[in-house]
Amino acid sequence: MGEKYEVLGEEEARQFVERGFVRVEGCFGRDVAERAMEEMWSRLGYDPADPSTWTEKRIHMPSLNRFQVKDFAPKAWAAACDLVGGEERVKRPWFWSDGFIVNLGVRADQAWQPPSAASPGWHKDGDFFRHFLDSPEQGLLTLVLWTDVLHQGGATFVASDSVGPVARALVEHPGGLLPSEFDVPALVAECHDFVEATGHAGDVYFLHPFVLHATAQNLLRRPRVITNPPISLVEPMCFDRERPEEHSLVERAVLHQLGRERLSFVPAAPRENVVPERVARQEEMRRGEEARLGQRFAALGSFAGGRTSG
Repeated sequence: MGEKYEVLGEEEARQFVERGFVRVEGCFGRDVAERAMEEMWSRLGYDPADPSTWTEKRIHMPSLNRFQVKDFAPKAWAAACDLVGGEERVKRPWFWSDGFIVNLGVRADQAWQPPSAASPGWHKDGDFFRHFLDSPEQGLLTLVLWTDVLHQGGATFVASDSVGPVARALVEHPGGLLPSEFDVPALVAECHDFVEATGHAGDVYFLHPFVLHATAQNLLRRPRVITNPPISLVEPMCFDRERPEEHSLVERAVLHQLGRERLSFVPAAPRENVVPERVARQEEMRRGEEARLGQRFAALGSFAGGRTSG
């Protein structure tokens, strides 16, 4: 490709364009991750040493605190900027939060099934807006690993060749699709390249926003904790820039999968926000966590400097 990137190598850039994801190792320290996990167990009210207290196997926790990625994980910030075409295209500030997604043994009582189109739970992220080919609300997806994620230990399954099917669906629907209107089973049935996203605490997977993914089984019953904050863009994506070299890697991935050098796209309907059902559920969880922690939470200290409530 020839471009110079701050974090990504040429092979990593090519992989993202062709397969829709790249893993960047060591974006923050294990010590930080361990402090975050201490807070998580306190919030849940579970004993990390006693699995009998783990009453739920999958929990999507609410966010109590957030912190700017540029300060907390500058390597992740730089890699994101490499992928979306520069920091001037990122809607700032970009926050990560402690809205942990916890897998404590999902389907551990079932025989291991490697990732395939038949795996349950495939979905496209973005339950909060109407989706268009150029949507800026979700310019990039991330999987932030707060624990080691091992084979058969609850990793995220990634359909790495789903960018093409999703892009074609959005081209065919210039009026956009609500989150519930994607025919995910039909889309994932077109896919054949499936990845189990394993790694170490502090690693970050960057996914194209059109990549379908699913929760894997956790046969190991070891706690697997991630977050998946999206990156929003200042402006909608553009697939017909006057200078082709100014297309971001995210935009190039779409053009590559569509077999086009450029594409003019104009939404045929207004952009629209959606209030997902999970908001009310997570607000109830938040009240429960705050009641459990009480004044202790403030005394725990911050595992990430410069975070803010919200």
